[in-house]
Amino acid sequence: MNGLLIVDKPGGMTSHDVVARVRRAAGEQSVGHLGTLDPMATGVLPLLLGKYTRLAQFFGTSAKTYTGAIRFGFATDTYDAEGQAVGDPRSVVLAIDAVRAEAAKFTGEIEQMPPPFSAKKIDGKPAYKLARAGKTPELKPVRITVDAFAIERVEGNTAWFEMQISAGGYVRAIAHAMGQALGCGAHLSSLRRTAVGAFTLEQALPLDEVEALGAEGKLEERMPHPRTLLPEMPAVTADEQTVGRIRNGMQVNLPEYSGAALVKIFEGQRELVAVGRRVAGTLFQPFVVLV
Repeated sequence: MNGLLIVDKPGGMTSHDVVARVRRAAGEQSVGHLGTLDPMATGVLPLLLGKYTRLAQFFGTSAKTYTGAIRFGFATDTYDAEGQAVGDPRSVVLAIDAVRAEAAKFTGEIEQMPPPFSAKKIDGKPAYKLARAGKTPELKPVRITVDAFAIERVEGNTAWFEMQISAGGYVRAIAHAMGQALGCGAHLSSLRRTAVGAFTLEQALPLDEVEALGAEGKLEERMPHPRTLLPEMPAVTADEQTVGRIRNGMQVNLPEYSGAALVKIFEGQRELVAVGRRVAGTLFQPFVVLV
């Protein structure tokens, strides 16, 4: 089964757990997700199935949108509610204007230190494995972009927010940093991903529905049409002779191209056969071949 499936991940399970259940539901071993969600988090988890897993490299820069809550009063070692408290909890009453003023400092292009409990690799090992072993991961700050960070309301010690953040950014690291800046400690108490690029919750299927559709043999019907994927790439329809050349890795002329560096090449309406990279003029080299 080849395609992209958008799952509404439930809380309390890892992204890998979701992948394992989709493999069974779809009867397809080759399944990969486009951006890890922590076990506590819920929401949009796009998955590539079958030959489409070869397209993962083209989805890596998608911005992500979240809603969630930050609890002030104490930090945790993981920067979220699943971690151990660092220090004694403090009684905090928040003023919404003060929280909004602090949130504004984290909007735009910022330098962020990834959490010690994260999937960032250090000498080939995920940082969280070192942290669990009691070692301090030697992480380096990275440049990220927070396109929007709105504090929607504040009640007691908790602030609810909506945020759009670039790929590679950690929402819980921002929650932790805000607690440091306000001098009271803070951690992420809830998180729901509402969008990954163009993929939204409205398109997402609950995991139990994915399994039911798989049992009925109807899962493929609920996947987005292949031509809607990677909308930044023009779609070109190739004839049988051209597809044959693509299968053999040969350069082909695609007179329909719109000047883009990369194009999606289809045989018929639905079968995506390759992504082509422009060499010169209308001449393209197969870059990723799916047939």
